[in-house]
Amino acid sequence: MTDRPSASISSRRKPKQARSADLLQAILQAAVQVLAKEGVNRFTTTRVAERAGVSVGSVYQYFPNKASILFRLQSDEWRETTELMCGILGDTQRPVLERLRMLTHAFVRSECEEAEVRTALGDAAPFYRDAPEAQEVRAAGDGIVSVFMKEALPKASDATREMAGDLIVRTLSSVGKDFSESPRTAAEIEAWSDSLADMLCAYVERLASR
Repeated sequence: MTDRPSASISSRRKPKQARSADLLQAILQAAVQVLAKEGVNRFTTTRVAERAGVSVGSVYQYFPNKASILFRLQSDEWRETTELMCGILGDTQRPVLERLRMLTHAFVRSECEEAEVRTALGDAAPFYRDAPEAQEVRAAGDGIVSVFMKEALPKASDATREMAGDLIVRTLSSVGKDFSESPRTAAEIEAWSDSLADMLCAYVERLASR
C-alpha cells in the first residue's frame, strides 16, 4: 500500500509530553533511515512504522500522509540551513568576506555529510514543493541573505544586491549538491570549499568596487 500526495502536509499534532516527543523523534529517525535505504519511490508510512517499531496508527497521530513526513524532514533540513546561515552571516563582528568564506566551507561540508538523505529529499520534492507551508519555510532564509547583502554591498542598487544574493545561494546549492554526489575526502572538501569561496568573494569584491 502506498500513500498519495495530499493537499495537507502539516503535522497533525505536536507532542506535549516527553514520551510523545520521544515517539515523534523515533518516527523521524526511522523515516530518515527508510528514505536513505529505500528511496522516495518505496517510502511509505507502513515502512516507517515498521522501522520505528510502532503501529501505523502511531505514525498517523502525527502525520496524515507520507508527504507530511517528507516535508517535516525537509523543513528540519531547511531550518538547520537557515540557522547555519544566520549564525555565520549575522556575526557582524567578522568582516563580510570572512563570513562568506566561512559559510561556503560550512555549507559544502554539510552537503557532503548528509548527501544521501539530501538527494532523496530532492527526489521527494514533488510531494510538497508547491504547498504554502513549503514556500513559507523556504522564505525564512531570504531575509538573512538580504541583510547580509546590504552590508556587503552598501552602495549597490536593490536589484544588484538581490541578484548577487540569489546567485550566491544558487551557486552554493548547485555546487554543493553536485560535489556531494560522490564520496569526498576531508582534503577534497577543504580544497573545493577554498576555491568556491575565492570565486564568490572575488565576485562580491568586484561588485563592491563599482
